[in-house]
Amino acid sequence: MFKTLFSRMLTTYLAMTLLLLALLGLTVSGMFRSQYLSEKESELRREAEEINTIIVTKYVDAEKRSVARDELAIIVRKYDALLQLSMLDAALGRITMMDTESIDKWEPLDDVDISKDVERIIESGSHTIRNDIFKSVSTLPILSLERPIIDGDGEIIGAMLFHADMSATNDSIKRVSLDVLLSSLIAVILALMAVTYITGRMTKPITDMNRIVRRFSKGDFQARLEAAGKDEVGQLGQSFNAMADELDALEQSRRTFVANVSHELRSPLTSMRGFLEAMQDGTIPPEEREKYMDIVIGECKRMTGMVNDLLDLARIESGAYELKIEQFDINELVIRTLLTFEARLNAKRIDVQPEFERERCLVEADASQIAQVVRNLVDNAIKFTLEGGALRVSVRQARDKALITVEDTGEGIRGEDLPHIFDRFYKGEKAHTPAGSSSGLGLSIVKRIIDAHGEAISAESPAGGGARFTFTLALSSRPAQPRRNARGVE
Repeated sequence: MFKTLFSRMLTTYLAMTLLLLALLGLTVSGMFRSQYLSEKESELRREAEEINTIIVTKYVDAEKRSVARDELAIIVRKYDALLQLSMLDAALGRITMMDTESIDKWEPLDDVDISKDVERIIESGSHTIRNDIFKSVSTLPILSLERPIIDGDGEIIGAMLFHADMSATNDSIKRVSLDVLLSSLIAVILALMAVTYITGRMTKPITDMNRIVRRFSKGDFQARLEAAGKDEVGQLGQSFNAMADELDALEQSRRTFVANVSHELRSPLTSMRGFLEAMQDGTIPPEEREKYMDIVIGECKRMTGMVNDLLDLARIESGAYELKIEQFDINELVIRTLLTFEARLNAKRIDVQPEFERERCLVEADASQIAQVVRNLVDNAIKFTLEGGALRVSVRQARDKALITVEDTGEGIRGEDLPHIFDRFYKGEKAHTPAGSSSGLGLSIVKRIIDAHGEAISAESPAGGGARFTFTLALSSRPAQPRRNARGVE
């Protein structure tokens, strides 16, 4: 029963609601009972005071006694009460008055000996409210007021016991209690409906998430939640859908990655196998084997480079590579990198145009990783720059950042290819990475390295042709360190 979140929440909320309603019902009933009894006691005290006045001013006077009896009878009839008076004056003696209409109810009780109660009242001189005087002889709920009769001089001249039948009052209290109970039952039904609805609304997104996660585990990443509302549950649903979008994109990327790797490896392996089998069975004559061996070795080198790129990319994305942040001159690093491409630049007669805003530009980053970034961008630019073209590498400063730009005069990048230029293995028909020329991992590695540094990189293709790549590095705020050559010697 309590295996689901819905059942646990529903049970908890209902238990709390029922407990609160029960406490409320008991409290309200107790308040009404207390209020009724308090009002009844106040009335009895007021009437007892009036009876005391009638006794003192009229009843003790023989000429006014009949009038006093009539007034006392009215009071007794009003409360359907029993009035017992015991006077110290022997001439007045004991007086009992009861409503003639309920004489059958009160007459048996008049025989109860109250002499001890009278003595106690006269001795103590106190006013007392009791409900146990007739418990032993009657089942009627009787509320009794005991008090001494005091004359105008403050002398006690007798004792008074004023008994009121509380049956009507108790019936009123019971009716109120039943009304409270009925209201509580209606409230419980409404609470049950409300709690069931609210609990269902609260747990439905979680139930849906569980169902969708099961679909995710089977490889179906298309399911989404109906994320409505601005509350925490709605925000959780929106975050869940965003996660699902990321998982779907990641799955598509993984499938594309596997397909691309398989294609990139299968093609050269098939070619190499074909050449090797042809040489083995004599299809390729011995005098041409050297030419085909060069092709096989070239394909082997290309696959080795691609595997190394894959390993580098995997290492960067997994966080296994720890950046070694140090201070270095980015201008010097750019010059050294360009020198490594001197032969290729001369072969294509490319005009290199380095532009440095300042003689030195100190940055803080991983020098070896940034060298790979510059090397990949320059290598990429050389591939797409036509013979006799130009390659411009500039370094400038903006606030606390160094902006490094690598720009070529090649054919450029199509607008629809720009958003995907840093994706792994991405090769548009006229993209900046032509088919067959590379693995399509160079720019992806560049992007991951820059991201690992917490910096940004962008790609543009000006209207006049060519491509422009710009990335940022943090300028160093430390004093400049002594210059070091490529071997690290000052």
